[in-house]
Amino acid sequence: MPREAPYLAVADMLRTRILAGEWEVGERLPSRVRLAEEHGVGRNVVQRAMDRLIIDGLLEGRVGSGTYVRTPRERLRLVRSRHRERRGGSPYGTGMRERGRADAWDSYSQVRVPAPEAIAERLAVRPGDLCVRTHYEFLADGQPVQLSESWEPMAITGGTPIVLPETGPLAGKGVVERMRSIGVLIDTVVEMPRPARATRTQANLLGISTGDLVLQIERTIYDTDGRPVETADIVIPDARREVVYEFAAEVPQPGEPAPRRHEHP
Repeated sequence: MPREAPYLAVADMLRTRILAGEWEVGERLPSRVRLAEEHGVGRNVVQRAMDRLIIDGLLEGRVGSGTYVRTPRERLRLVRSRHRERRGGSPYGTGMRERGRADAWDSYSQVRVPAPEAIAERLAVRPGDLCVRTHYEFLADGQPVQLSESWEPMAITGGTPIVLPETGPLAGKGVVERMRSIGVLIDTVVEMPRPARATRTQANLLGISTGDLVLQIERTIYDTDGRPVETADIVIPDARREVVYEFAAEVPQPGEPAPRRHEHP
């Protein structure tokens, strides 16, 4: 078995000491030098361990002051469920109302925005083709819990009542229902989650620290012809949300062979 990374072992020991009440909430921890001596490791190992506990919500760093014990925060569950979205409604709010308790969002749309090269590639359009770009801030009890930047090609929605996602007759109904209203049927959603560090702008909007761990999800939605109709970058603070993916079980149609079960020796 591979040996646990030293900083994770130190993080576990510090977590045990914190939960045992060795340092009270609001109390400053000893210096990195002292903790390194106590645990027989280098200062960099202690710093990485503290960073881990800051991400977990047990500690908070204060610039120019040190690292303090904070009240542990609950990581609320966010269920991302494609088959539930098929029932209608905004794909952003679907899972969050269940556990994450997102109850509102702010949005700002810009029209006729030229697609940058990376976005154009994801939307299968030419760089510079005009799009609608929409920024979202999702809120729970008035606090920001998720960000999103969405792009839709104006070649699809231009001149229709749904060109602006959050205004018009289908405001807030989500991509699936909006596109259906103009004869575009959604077939597939592809999401690529990856860990990242919060930029200064993201941190300011989410009320976290620059460099805090976030989950960044690159999502693209396709119609039944395989054409991308929307792509978005979703940012979720790791310390506040755990993301769970839910899938519908595949049920074979009459006459089709049943899926093979995993066999174990």
